[in-house]
Amino acid sequence: MKFNLKALTIAAALIWAGAVLIVGVANSIWPMYGKAFLMMLASIYPGFAASGTFGDAIVGSLYALVDAAVVGLIFGSLYNLIAGAKSS
Repeated sequence: MKFNLKALTIAAALIWAGAVLIVGVANSIWPMYGKAFLMMLASIYPGFAASGTFGDAIVGSLYALVDAAVVGLIFGSLYNLIAGAKSS
């Protein structure tokens, strides 16, 4: 069985971007919520400052959307390559 690469890429991107957006918005409401998580993301995503603003949550979500789309595509392609080799 092989993955549908388009579906996997979109699903991974939406789940990760949604998680980052939810934590970012929650951090703007409750400043200590998810602070360590957002600081970790700030060390990975350039331009994301984990400042607790809504705009920063959007920037982090956009980075997460692209990041997870690339990772989902690579993961799915690698899985399909290995699954295809094993079934032959």
